[in-house]
Amino acid sequence: MSINSLQEYRDTFRQFDELTATGTYEQDPVLVEKARVMAQALSDYEDKLELMPIPLAKPTTLPAMIELKRQQRQLKQKDLAQLLEVPAGRLSQILSGKRRVTMDLAKKLYERLDISPEFILKTA
Repeated sequence: MSINSLQEYRDTFRQFDELTATGTYEQDPVLVEKARVMAQALSDYEDKLELMPIPLAKPTTLPAMIELKRQQRQLKQKDLAQLLEVPAGRLSQILSGKRRVTMDLAKKLYERLDISPEFILKTA
């Protein structure tokens, strides 16, 4: 799917919003794939517009990447801890660099926050 105009962008965004508004689409693999394709097309179009001329530096540490993903999802730290199924205190220690990530948590970071396994292995 490719978006080539502002009108196509608006139409696709409206369709995406309608599809994901109820949250029940996640039960249907076909709708999940449709939402993924639409989201990617919207993102690609936004990238073409160069709305953010200042390139954002990618995090170079795992705690910084976890924090970035938390902010992108607009989660509080305690909500992120629940998502990752770890105590809030342990997550705080991980984010401050006082505790290392376990293999179980590394898997959850990949599955739930979409942090690449390569990045986790290189920075853990």
